[in-house]
Amino acid sequence: MKLYIGNKNYSSWSMRAGVLLAAFGIPFDEVKLRLDYGNPASDWHRVIAAITPTKQVPVLVEDDGFAVWDTLAITEFVADRHPELPIWPRDAKARARARSLCAEMHAGFTRLRTVCPMNIEAFFPEVGAKLWAEDEVLRANVARLEAAWADALQASGGPFLFGAFSAADAFFAPVAIRLSRYGLPVSDTAAAYRDALLAHPAVEDWIADALREQDFLAHTEPYRQSR
Repeated sequence: MKLYIGNKNYSSWSMRAGVLLAAFGIPFDEVKLRLDYGNPASDWHRVIAAITPTKQVPVLVEDDGFAVWDTLAITEFVADRHPELPIWPRDAKARARARSLCAEMHAGFTRLRTVCPMNIEAFFPEVGAKLWAEDEVLRANVARLEAAWADALQASGGPFLFGAFSAADAFFAPVAIRLSRYGLPVSDTAAAYRDALLAHPAVEDWIADALREQDFLAHTEPYRQSR
């Protein structure tokens, strides 16, 4: 299979799919496209438009050319292909809760994702402190995040949301990046889980690749003028 992704430094949705496949040892070839979607002549438009009508990443493409886009759809497709792997928790209720959390992440936490875009190579503690002081909606997003994590961790005993690493953890990996890079204050429980995510080998590998990119995309950078 081929997984089409954007810049690892910036693309949080790409990170979810890439970390998921890597964490479970599922073989795939990675095809990275520069997030140069403002240029209609770029490889982004030429390549991605040919495989998905959404013109967004990630996209998983089978050997026969069948394409699956959207991270939730990719997760379900891979779980169907590999029932031997605990991509979702084995317990039915835990599995339903994991899917609920993934769907909530997929559609929610809009303010957190908007004002704290993923940027692995940069740290913005001053920006984070200002946002935290001024943005009530951001604080509410983080409070909901902490509550969701605490409930799952208490039920499972950790270290990941449902005990062992699952799709739910892959979905929240970019959130761990955001909390870390913007220095947003969280509880001890949330901080421990954040650090466990950042220390997972699949996440560490993604971070290392992102740091090697050294590619500055101004349209994704609200807080820097250059690298």
